[in-house]
Amino acid sequence: MGVEAMQDTVTRSAQAPAPTPGRRGRFRRWLLAGWDPTVGPHGRPNQQHRPHRWWQVMCLTGVDYFSTLGYQPGIAALAAGALSPIATLFLVLLTLGGALPVYRRVAVESPHGEGSIAMLERLLNWWAGKLLVLVLLGFLATDFMITITLSAADATAHVLENPYAPGWLSEERVLITLVLIGLLGAVFLKGFREAISIAVVLVAVYLALNVVVVGAAVGHVMTDPVRVQDWLNILNADYSSPLAMVALSALVFPKLALGLSGFETGVAVMPQVKGDPGDTEDHPKGRIRGTHRLLTTAALIMSVFLILSSFATTVLIPPAQFQPGGQANGRALAYLAHQYFGDGFGTVYDISTISILWFAGASAMAGLLNIVPRYLPRYGMAPEWTRAARPLTLLFTAIAFVITVIFGADVDAQGGAYATGVLVLMLSASFASTLAVLRRGHRFQTYAFGLITLIFAYTTVDNIVERPDGVKIASLFILGILLASLASRVWRSFELRASTVTFDDRAMMILREAAATGAVRIVPNEPDARDEQEYKEKLRDTRQETHLPDALMAIFLEVTLTDTSEFAGELRVEGERRFGYKILKVESPAIANTIAAVLLQIRETTHLVPHVYFHWTEGNPVGHLAKFLIFGVGEIAPVTREVLRRAEPDATHRPQVHVG
Repeated sequence: MGVEAMQDTVTRSAQAPAPTPGRRGRFRRWLLAGWDPTVGPHGRPNQQHRPHRWWQVMCLTGVDYFSTLGYQPGIAALAAGALSPIATLFLVLLTLGGALPVYRRVAVESPHGEGSIAMLERLLNWWAGKLLVLVLLGFLATDFMITITLSAADATAHVLENPYAPGWLSEERVLITLVLIGLLGAVFLKGFREAISIAVVLVAVYLALNVVVVGAAVGHVMTDPVRVQDWLNILNADYSSPLAMVALSALVFPKLALGLSGFETGVAVMPQVKGDPGDTEDHPKGRIRGTHRLLTTAALIMSVFLILSSFATTVLIPPAQFQPGGQANGRALAYLAHQYFGDGFGTVYDISTISILWFAGASAMAGLLNIVPRYLPRYGMAPEWTRAARPLTLLFTAIAFVITVIFGADVDAQGGAYATGVLVLMLSASFASTLAVLRRGHRFQTYAFGLITLIFAYTTVDNIVERPDGVKIASLFILGILLASLASRVWRSFELRASTVTFDDRAMMILREAAATGAVRIVPNEPDARDEQEYKEKLRDTRQETHLPDALMAIFLEVTLTDTSEFAGELRVEGERRFGYKILKVESPAIANTIAAVLLQIRETTHLVPHVYFHWTEGNPVGHLAKFLIFGVGEIAPVTREVLRRAEPDATHRPQVHVG
């Protein structure tokens, strides 16, 4: 047995049992296919999920980002009226001067798909850091899940507004939306490569059609100066000066926040970007460069479309048509496509818009499938099967079904929650970027990112005040994640909580000597002074209370607690001889679980069933249970025995626990 013998039993409780034969076994293998116990299903591309060129991944995030053209001009017109082009210009300035540099920094600091959450996670230790991550995951879930449901609902709205749509469909809004969400889930059940391929086609067609529609609209504006003059007359009549227009536009533009979506998903699927041959996990320079190209190109394309479409639709479309019930409500560019090119081309444009809106949830789904497994299972706050793509896809699809039914597939009802999720994530990203450049001593960049953070803070607060329903919905997501995470942590607390156990050379020598005597006897000891008197008294008390035979052959096992909010990790056991006593030392977030894991690995290494000797701890059992769940301590003996019982069902092969 090698020094770094990988344990087999230790991971047995964490990993799924071997599939049973027959249909159930085949289904289980299909469901858990591609499961990587260390990363998310789309975190590190394997042979099934090879990396793609940056422009292909841009299309995956673009189905979310670019699809907002389907409704953004209409939202801007409703929120700002004649000021829509000016307010949109503010949005573009914030995009290029704020969101873009922030997420370029996030790509550098967090190149493995964790986004800005990983940057903030490092700020706080222990449970405070975990709580911060859970809250941010709540906002991220709000953003990504509402992206799926809102986009599908808006696609349904475009279906119903098409002149060729049968009248009976108007009564089936929820059903159509559920079908679209189900189809999206089916694509991800099929595979990630299929999602990328579909996204490339949808984005290419959609952008090409928008070039035609927006180009024609701008052409009509240029050839009809009367309409432009009418628009200018409205501005001059309603506002006292250009300064007033700018000031009011600055106050109104937070309502256009939906046009900022897509950046968080851009860094969430960053591991899918193909890097250079010399890239390493610690320094993926090629991947970072590709992601910078992705973010910059997407932002520039979208900025051009936003400015031109906002100006053209504001000038060309009567204001009444933007109102609820109007033909341009939520579909301004589709309105122009039908008006200038006829219902035939307009229907083609509608189909393209419906397709990209339907698939806009793809980037959100990919982001969820990457980010969630990177945090919750590692915290012990989700089952291990959440590291697999297909079970998570089914879970998120089911949640999207529930959200759609609750909101009745109403786009406006979900808009507040969507904007809140987007803005809170951007605020956290800008704050994390500010701290990152501050630590590196970049003074000018610190001031710049600090200013961006203040702008996003204003935008977020303004959105919450304007639409408080958004933060209420986000709070439900946060509460759900907190409760589910707490329940999972409690449920999984009696697992071994170790991915591997290894022994160094000295530890192996100690175990070989013990095995040569025919028995391995372990005495757990809480390290204190670690002087000769401590070990002498511990052996004397253990022998008196547990009738430990051959006390001189006993091996002390000392577990030093690390961050008890962590759940599992790799255990490296070091050997030491101190005052003539043999000692095994290991660091871990939980004492009882670690003792159990080490005992099982000792059995695998020595081929002997070890014995462990405890004494009872005084105190309230309920209090000890709380200490175990929160601090990793408490009543060690019964917890160790329960962990061993769950990990090894065969009592004859289970390490023996003696308590005095």
